[in-house]
Amino acid sequence: MTAIKERIIGAVTVMSDSDAEEFWEIIKGRFRTSWDDIEEVEPDEIDLQMLKAIEEDPECHQFTKESDINWDE
Repeated sequence: MTAIKERIIGAVTVMSDSDAEEFWEIIKGRFRTSWDDIEEVEPDEIDLQMLKAIEEDPECHQFTKESDINWDE
């Protein structure tokens, strides 16, 4: 993660809920991307392997807690 993204996350963390909601509205107003705007592409080999693993490997349905994620990588 870049330093600027870390600074944004840090700033949001200490904001009041009201300020965070106002900030979110600014973001939504500036970056008007929706799911419909995302180009659909054919899956590559890695995507196909992951999809196969999801179908066949029950451990692929386990999720990592946010607290266990190393955001510095």
